[in-house]
Amino acid sequence: MKLWGGRFSGEIDRHFATYNASFGFDRRLLDADLRACAAHAGGLERAGVLAPAEAAEITRGLEQIRRLAAEPGFVERPEFAGAEDVHSFIEARLVEIIGPAGYKLHTGRSRNDQVAVATRLFLRDEIDSLDELARDAQRALLELAERYAADPLPGYTHLQKAQPVLFAHFLLAYVAMLARDRERLGEVRRRVNVLPLGSGALAGTNFAVDRDELAARLGFAAVTRNSLDAVSDRDYLIEFASAAAICMVHLSRLAEDLIIYSTTEFGFIKLGDAISTGSSIMPQKKNPDSLELVRGKSARVFGHLSALLALLKGLPLAYNKDLQEDKEALFDTVDTLAGSLRVTATVLRHIEFDRERARQAAATDYTNATELADYLVRRGVEFRKAHEIVGRVVVYAIDRRLELGQLSLAEYRNFSPLFDEDLYPALSLDSSLAGKGQIGGTAPDQVRQEIERAKAEVGEWPTDETDWADRDGSESR
Repeated sequence: MKLWGGRFSGEIDRHFATYNASFGFDRRLLDADLRACAAHAGGLERAGVLAPAEAAEITRGLEQIRRLAAEPGFVERPEFAGAEDVHSFIEARLVEIIGPAGYKLHTGRSRNDQVAVATRLFLRDEIDSLDELARDAQRALLELAERYAADPLPGYTHLQKAQPVLFAHFLLAYVAMLARDRERLGEVRRRVNVLPLGSGALAGTNFAVDRDELAARLGFAAVTRNSLDAVSDRDYLIEFASAAAICMVHLSRLAEDLIIYSTTEFGFIKLGDAISTGSSIMPQKKNPDSLELVRGKSARVFGHLSALLALLKGLPLAYNKDLQEDKEALFDTVDTLAGSLRVTATVLRHIEFDRERARQAAATDYTNATELADYLVRRGVEFRKAHEIVGRVVVYAIDRRLELGQLSLAEYRNFSPLFDEDLYPALSLDSSLAGKGQIGGTAPDQVRQEIERAKAEVGEWPTDETDWADRDGSESR
C-alpha cells in the first residue's frame, strides 16, 4: 500500500514510478529512520494516541526490521524492489510483522519531517566518524613529523625554492589545516543537531507530542522553532558539503605536494608498494595513484556542493520533491571524504623521507639569501637597501655558478664593506633554521614544541611507540 494512494484511482506510470522512487539510495537512512520511528512511537504513546500495548508492538516490529536489515542481502531482495522510499519500506515491513497496528505509526507526522530527522541523525553520526578519520590523518602526519623532526626541506613559493624549513614544519602545516577542518565539522554538527520531527508536512502536528522529550530521547540539543523552515531546511547539508570541500582542498594540496616530492626530479620522498601502482607498458614505473585519486576525487565533492546550492536556490516554501536529490550528493560526499581521509593516513604511513637529498636541496640555490640580507640589517643597513645589495650578490654568484657560501670575503666586500668573516656562519643551513625561533617558526626547538602541542590537541596518543607497529591506516582506534 502506498503512503498516499487514497486520492488516486488510476495507476502510476511505470516509468514515472521508477523515476520517482528513491529506495535504491535512501535506504541508507534505514537505521536512522528506524531510530526516529521508535522515538515517535514513544511520543505517540505518551500523548495518548497509542495504547501502551500498541507502542510496545510497534517498537518490537521496528527492532525486528533492524535485525533483518543487518542480514546480508535483505534490503536487496527482489520483492522489495518496488518500494518507493525507505519510509514506505519500513511501514510495509512493519505491517507485515505486526499487522494493521503498524499503520498507526505515521500518525502526526509526514514524510517531510520524517526524512528531515532521519537525514540529521544519519549526518550527525557520519560527522562523528569523519572527525575521527581526520584526527587519525593528523596522527599520521605527526608520526612522520616526529620521525623526521630535525630534517630540513626546501620551502617553496611560486614552486620556486625560497627558504629552508624542517620537513616536520611542512607536515605541521597540514596538521593545522585538518584542525580547522575538524572545527568546521564540529560547527556544522551543532546546527545538524536540532530536531525537526513534530513539524508535520509543513504546519506542525495536531497531536500533543512532547517535542522536547523526543529531542532528548534522540540526543538532539534543541527542537526547530518553525515548521515551514524545519521541513524545507537543507542549509546544514550545504554547510557540511562546504566543510567537506574545504577539507578535500587540503587533502588535494597535500597529495600534490607529495606527488611532486616523489618525482625523480625532486626525490625527497619514496612511496611504498602498498600505496603505488605500476604501468601496463613501462616496467620501471611506480605511480602515485593513491595520491592522484585523492586529488581527483576532490572535484566530486566540489561538484556536490555546487549541486546542492543550485538545488536550493529557487525552491518556494515548504517541502518540494526536488529535495529528494540531496541524498545522493550527501552520501557520496560522506563516502568520498571518508575514503580520502583513510587513504591519506595510509599513504603517510607508507612513505620514506630522503634526508640527505632534501638537506642538499635545502642548502643550495640561494635559499640563504634572506639570511644574508638580515645579516646586513643587523649591521645597520635598511632592509630595502640590504635586499638590493644581496640581489646583486646573487646575480654575481649565479654568473660564476657558485653558492653564496663559496664567495670569498673580498668578493663580498666589493658589494659592501660591512661584510665580515662572521657572515659565513650566518649563511649555514642550521643557522637559517635556528633563527626562526618565534611561535610558528621553523626552528628545531620551536617545531618540537609544536609537535607536542599538536599531539596534546589531537589526543589519545600512544605512550609506547610499538603501539603503531601494525597500523595500516585503514581504521581509526
